[in-house]
Amino acid sequence: MTEPETTVLATADALVDAFARHDREAYFAAFAEEASFLFYNLDRRLDSRAAYEAEWALWEKRDGFRVLACRSTDRQVQFSGNVAIFTHAVETDLSIGGETVRNNERETIVFSRDPSGRWLAVHEHLSPAV
Repeated sequence: MTEPETTVLATADALVDAFARHDREAYFAAFAEEASFLFYNLDRRLDSRAAYEAEWALWEKRDGFRVLACRSTDRQVQFSGNVAIFTHAVETDLSIGGETVRNNERETIVFSRDPSGRWLAVHEHLSPAV
């Protein structure tokens, strides 16, 4: 495994871990401000981290949304210059309206290396596992 691959996987692990702990601050800090998000269960693309943060807050207030656990498997990283494409299968346990729900999904997270060498997520695409 190459050093960039190890670094991107560690960055993805930190993002998934923050999500699994419902640690909003650490989770959203992993995304660039201009990141975009495409979720199959949402009727529109979210064009910024701030838009996703607002949506997340709405889910918490309206739906009682809370992440209980998250597991990442079948992980792969591809590179194109200063861009890394991370794909994985993700199983998430959520609390919605007081009920526990388990989602099985596939996800692509595109990371870009900034001038300081830090990898930040610039796009997330989530789809249901089939």
